[in-house]
Amino acid sequence: MQAKAVVILALIISAVIGYLLGGINWAIILTRIVQRRDIRDQGSGNAGMTNVLRSVGKLPALLTFVGDFLKCVAAVLLSQLIMNWMFMSPDILFTDRAPAGELLRCARYIAGAACVVGHIFPVYYGFRGGKGIVAAAAMIALTDWRVFLAVIATFGVLFLWKKIISLASVACAALYPVYTFLIVFFVDFRGWGYPMWYLLTAVGVSLFVGVLVLVKHRANIGRLLRGEEKPIVGKK
Repeated sequence: MQAKAVVILALIISAVIGYLLGGINWAIILTRIVQRRDIRDQGSGNAGMTNVLRSVGKLPALLTFVGDFLKCVAAVLLSQLIMNWMFMSPDILFTDRAPAGELLRCARYIAGAACVVGHIFPVYYGFRGGKGIVAAAAMIALTDWRVFLAVIATFGVLFLWKKIISLASVACAALYPVYTFLIVFFVDFRGWGYPMWYLLTAVGVSLFVGVLVLVKHRANIGRLLRGEEKPIVGKK
């Protein structure tokens, strides 16, 4: 099998596994265990951590966060195993256009983005999932720790200032591709000589995920503009 065909097949397998893992929605699962109800019929109707916090409780919300984060970790790690397993041949592992390290990084982006898509549009739950914030955060952490630090700092400052999770989430989704471009272009592409296809992959995937999260938050954006979005207050 030619090298390019192996690369494409490995990325497709990584994407499929990432999507299927992303579809395991812990907000739905835990709410059904605790209350025997569907979280999508409560509160904001979103199958995510914030709605679980408001509608079910702190412990289920914490477990939802952990579960949604770890499923993306599993998706990304499996993509690395798949790439390494399929590239056992040195002739495939290192080619002039696709060094192994950069291919592995691209696989992380593909698997992570697929996990976010699976979380938002889960095949197991009628394609009605969450908004992808926790899964996207895990993806960012596992694909580029520098971008993750910039995103988490932005989230922390905005949340401490306004106490509104959706505001911080929307801002981070909008800035994610910007941070990715600045860091990958000036450090990896210009500084370390990474190829253009890696820059395009990193920026393209980050833009896709950022726009997808923003689209899922369009109702929140409307409430933010009208000053109707509720902050997290009190003991929560």
